[in-house]
Amino acid sequence: MTGGAPHAHPVDPDRVASARGRLPSREDAARLTSVLSLLADPTRARVLYALDVVEELCVGDMALALEATEDSVSYALRLLRTAGFVTSRKDGRVVFYRLADGFPEPLREHCLRQLIDLSRKPVDEG
Repeated sequence: MTGGAPHAHPVDPDRVASARGRLPSREDAARLTSVLSLLADPTRARVLYALDVVEELCVGDMALALEATEDSVSYALRLLRTAGFVTSRKDGRVVFYRLADGFPEPLREHCLRQLIDLSRKPVDEG
């Protein structure tokens, strides 16, 4: 608890109103956190990066590229496909996976990569 005399809220009603007016709805915030939790798994994040780099891979080749088990890659792909992030196509007996049409390039380029860079920076002691 901080010291000092209590004060009435809102201290700045205009900023409170502005913040309230620009916040996502509770439902949209729930959707956002659901998507972020989906991306918060290292295997799923690496699957998205791999597909961004080479366009498409089958499960076995992706497992080799990620140095992961086929089971873990298959599970990651199933979740990403259910979320609409990944699509598949069959060529004979081989199923190839790729990023879904319309997967937001800014998410890959500006968000995911910059978050990795940001996480590498030392914490500001300020």
